[in-house]
Amino acid sequence: MQGFLNLNKPFNWTSHDCVARVRKLLRFKRVGHAGTLDPAAIGVLPIALGKATRLLQYLPGNKAYQATIRFGVRTTTDDLQGEVITSQPCSQLSLAAVKTALPAFVGKIEQIPPSYSAIQVDGKRLYDLARQGAIVEAPKRTVEVLQIEILDWRGGDFPELDLAIACGSGTYIRAIARDLGAALTIGGTLAALTRTESSGFHLTNSLTIPELETQLQAGTFQPILPDTALQHLPSLTLAATSAEKWCQGQRLPLTQDLSGIARVYDEETRFLGIGQIQENILIPQMVFEPIS
Repeated sequence: MQGFLNLNKPFNWTSHDCVARVRKLLRFKRVGHAGTLDPAAIGVLPIALGKATRLLQYLPGNKAYQATIRFGVRTTTDDLQGEVITSQPCSQLSLAAVKTALPAFVGKIEQIPPSYSAIQVDGKRLYDLARQGAIVEAPKRTVEVLQIEILDWRGGDFPELDLAIACGSGTYIRAIARDLGAALTIGGTLAALTRTESSGFHLTNSLTIPELETQLQAGTFQPILPDTALQHLPSLTLAATSAEKWCQGQRLPLTQDLSGIARVYDEETRFLGIGQIQENILIPQMVFEPIS
């Protein structure tokens, strides 16, 4: 079994929990995932099966979320799963003030990842250090937020804001919630998060764990084809002799003026793998389907 599963991760499951469950359901050991989701987040978690695990590094990095930010509250984890640091009603906060602050969070911005995150400092993950009581701040990192759209606003003592956020890989939505609250001088934390898109997979055609179980019981489950998630990459088609040489690890000269990473196919449109083009030479990077 080779390909991808577009899984809708349930609440309070880790990404590792999902991989373990898929392994058990499929009775298949070679399973991996792209783009870790926090346990409190739900939504798209791309799962790779079999040889497709070697394709995870080539998936597109852009992601999209629907997030709820609660103002007036700060927590240790920058979401509602952590201990409350401060809680101060802020009924005076207006949507107009939020709209004024939001543009600063679009484009290339600097973030400090949450203290409870998988970022490594000196070889140790921040959440492990935080649980040990160590106070360690991750270095700033530059991320890209492509778009922020306001979906809903609910006023009150602790107002809540629903946002749709499109961003690049490595962006922490919890950090946006925290920093937006800080910019408004009233504090903020992430109250809910759904990932609606990741690595080219969308929530609308994702499968929940129960839906996957039903399909497996009915014998109707079919993995997403390995190259379906790689459509953002250019493609090359090789003649039979060249395809055989390439699958054997040989480098091939090209007449096309191309560079970078590309999908490689044979004349029968069979996906052969991933190649890198350097100075018009096609170099095998990952041979997915050797020619027999």
